[in-house]
Amino acid sequence: MLTKLRLFITQWSTAFARRFQNNFYLFLATLLTIGVLMDAGVFHIGENMRQKAFDFMVRHRVITPRPDPDIVIVDVNEASLAALAPDFGRWPWPRQVFGEFVEHLEAQHPKAIVFDILFADADVYNPDSDAYFNDVISGTDNVFFPFLRLAEQHDNLSQVKPSMIPGVIRLGTEAKPDATVAVVLPHFDAALKAGRLGSHNIYPDADGIVREYRLWQDKDGWRLPSLPLQVGSFAQPNSAPPPQNMLVNWRGGPFTYHTLSFSDLYRDMSAKTPKRPQNEFAGKIVIIGSTAPSLFDLKATPMAKIHPGVEILATAIDNVSHNDYLHFPRGSTLYIFLSLLVIWSTAGAFYKNIDRDRFAKAFGFSQTGLLAVSYIGINLTNTYLDLTGPVTWAVAYFSIAKIYAVATDRAMQRWLETGVRPGNAGLRVLMMPVLFESPVPLGDALMGKLRRGIENVGVSQKSVELIKGTQSGIWGLFGEMIVVTWTGALDDDAMQARTRQDAADIASELSRLSQRLGLPTSTKTRHVLHEGMLDQGQPMGAQWRNLFAQAVIRLEHLEQQARSDKEPMQ
Repeated sequence: MLTKLRLFITQWSTAFARRFQNNFYLFLATLLTIGVLMDAGVFHIGENMRQKAFDFMVRHRVITPRPDPDIVIVDVNEASLAALAPDFGRWPWPRQVFGEFVEHLEAQHPKAIVFDILFADADVYNPDSDAYFNDVISGTDNVFFPFLRLAEQHDNLSQVKPSMIPGVIRLGTEAKPDATVAVVLPHFDAALKAGRLGSHNIYPDADGIVREYRLWQDKDGWRLPSLPLQVGSFAQPNSAPPPQNMLVNWRGGPFTYHTLSFSDLYRDMSAKTPKRPQNEFAGKIVIIGSTAPSLFDLKATPMAKIHPGVEILATAIDNVSHNDYLHFPRGSTLYIFLSLLVIWSTAGAFYKNIDRDRFAKAFGFSQTGLLAVSYIGINLTNTYLDLTGPVTWAVAYFSIAKIYAVATDRAMQRWLETGVRPGNAGLRVLMMPVLFESPVPLGDALMGKLRRGIENVGVSQKSVELIKGTQSGIWGLFGEMIVVTWTGALDDDAMQARTRQDAADIASELSRLSQRLGLPTSTKTRHVLHEGMLDQGQPMGAQWRNLFAQAVIRLEHLEQQARSDKEPMQ
């Protein structure tokens, strides 16, 4: 049973190889072309494969942009929560604490003070504290506050209109005056009147990792800016407008930016004799936020599984201020072009029977080179060229084509070794050994070109094998030899005629092929045609060896006879 199954598979794969031949590589390229176009238009799998490659490259960059030294994070960390708990109790602290802190900071003339803390509700137990904080911020012109953008499905439940939010931009006549938006705004009137507001929402990708920062959201003709966009535009008013979804140019892992403990600064500012420099924050962008795990402002990024949200905010502000966020081509045009380019280039190489070993090496180097382009670009420039999709398609094509090439070769070998289909009397074999005699070995490259040149002559299915003179032992005595073999049914007269015509075409092409490839002028070419039969009742391996030996002997006899004819009569 197993033998019959193996024979059936051999017969089927051989018939498949004979029917499609090298056209299979064109069919495969066409199929993958359809796959690329469908993916670009519908599925977007390959187009969006950049995440993992981007994470690896940005995390292992050799050249990482430095964080802006003028961005300082004042951290409400666990140490600060513990240090100020005896005076102000558990979090949240009375707003008077932040009012005093802002007063001391303003005395040093910072460029901006940015709160990454949402003051959403009134402190009913400390109304005087809230009033004091409101009075402090009302006298400033550089303090920024966040608002929280809630899920869009709750917009119809909200009573807040975009026009009620300071800093929101009306987008011409398309703005709907009665539209509502679900947001949580700061409680303080001074913060609302100042208009220095922006959302501090951080939206991770589908896998939970933050790679982009959404700098604004459009809702019914109104544009809701983010906090990094507001602060960055304030710090650099003439900077170029960034994209809506900004690919973050990470400066490093957590705690990359200059970070100071809130409690340390607050204690020093409240001391009779402060020890810290009086102009420590002059011209700085001071971000007040928290890295305390108990306050749950932690996200996953390419740089770390646990990345404080205030650090992400600082990085986004840094990117907008310096206009050095990562650029990458959006849309499917480049993805389609590069994918089809590598698919059809690989198909052309297989179709033309380019030397497989050399092509495999060249293919490996080319795909590595494409990834290297992305890595070099993200190190030396602010551009990330995502080539993972095209590389994946190229590898998929190469893998399938390589499997087909090897499988069909083995199928042909098994077919020739195991015999003919049941019911046939046998196979007719026409064997044509071609010997290239040169004083020096011709080398793999030249012999490979000769082989491909012979393969492209004629229309009949044939086997073209190399026997190289560089082989060790007695095999080296064969010289540079190519053996061309045709097989067919004994009663197929039409096939016999075609194969003999192909053999004649090869014989007439040998001299032109040698000249075209630039073989040494002293190279001599000899060939002979030998016909035989494979008997179904005999071991095929032995019959093939006998046919080969007879063909080589006949080739030598013809050479000896030619020499005898040239020798003068004694």
